[in-house]
Amino acid sequence: MNALIDKYNTFNTTFFPSILFDSDALVPSPVQYPLYHVSRESVIPGIDDKTLSLLSPLVSYWALSLFFHVLDMDIFQWPAKYRLHESEEVKTKNLASRNSVILAVLLQQAIQTLMGIFWLDDSESDAFRNHTGEMRTLSNWVARIVVALFGDATGIKILAAQGQHTVSWLYWWGIPIFQFLLAIFIIDTWQYFLHRAFHMNKTLYKHIHSVHHRLYVPYAFGALYNHPLEGFLFDTLGAALAQAVTFMSIRQACLLFAVSTLKTVDDHCGYALPWDPLQALFGNNADYHDIHHQAIGIKSNFSQPYFIHWDVLLKTRMTRSEIDARRQKTKEKLEKMQ
Repeated sequence: MNALIDKYNTFNTTFFPSILFDSDALVPSPVQYPLYHVSRESVIPGIDDKTLSLLSPLVSYWALSLFFHVLDMDIFQWPAKYRLHESEEVKTKNLASRNSVILAVLLQQAIQTLMGIFWLDDSESDAFRNHTGEMRTLSNWVARIVVALFGDATGIKILAAQGQHTVSWLYWWGIPIFQFLLAIFIIDTWQYFLHRAFHMNKTLYKHIHSVHHRLYVPYAFGALYNHPLEGFLFDTLGAALAQAVTFMSIRQACLLFAVSTLKTVDDHCGYALPWDPLQALFGNNADYHDIHHQAIGIKSNFSQPYFIHWDVLLKTRMTRSEIDARRQKTKEKLEKMQ
């Protein structure tokens, strides 16, 4: 890292003489850590970060599934008004038994875990990263951009007044947030085009994707009920690609895997809950994905698991109002025929 910084400073001196500055002046000293930072070697004592990243999607999946399963048991009366389908529909319309669903999910999670064991790099722990050196490298870029935009005199004043705050915010918040948003955009893009292809190609749908659609009425722990090949391509490989392209650390990857898993389970939960943050924050929610599982919407709403921009842009979106309008037209035609 030091050698890289030395080369970078030499490059600045040779080609950008007007922006020579002391990199350390823009690096907070001592380093100011945010609330989320954990300085220990592992986030949870006794569990290394790699193991935690492997466990987080498994725990997230079954914990949230258990919550929705309790709601399905009719112990409480209040969830009934939020159900997208009556309980009897799960029993009569779904073509896969709960035991077969559980076994398929466990198989996919086993494949996912094996992939993670070989894929995730835990050689450099987040706890021992050279934050000062990384912020110094970042400060070079910040200074170059500010001076290029505002000129030497004004740029230096801005850097003197806000340089440390800017570098610190970008390092601890700006860049990680951008990485996360880019990662979920990659996952959404990857899954949309694969998902659409598996519907449009009759062979892929018949032999692979139709397995998932045996659940005409989705429920939480059936979220990852897939053909093993589909599970690997859609979820495991898509998440690995997003993590690699965005250069996420292993702790960032742990968060990405956990949130993406929670979102996938929530999308199949069978409840439209107004206070559910995963449903309130994203237009792609349980109600939206439920339309895709119905016969009338099976060639629509391919987007998953976060946003619906690809459906909107490529005109594959279907809403509840459109379904109601179609059914009303069908009803009117039948009445005229009588």
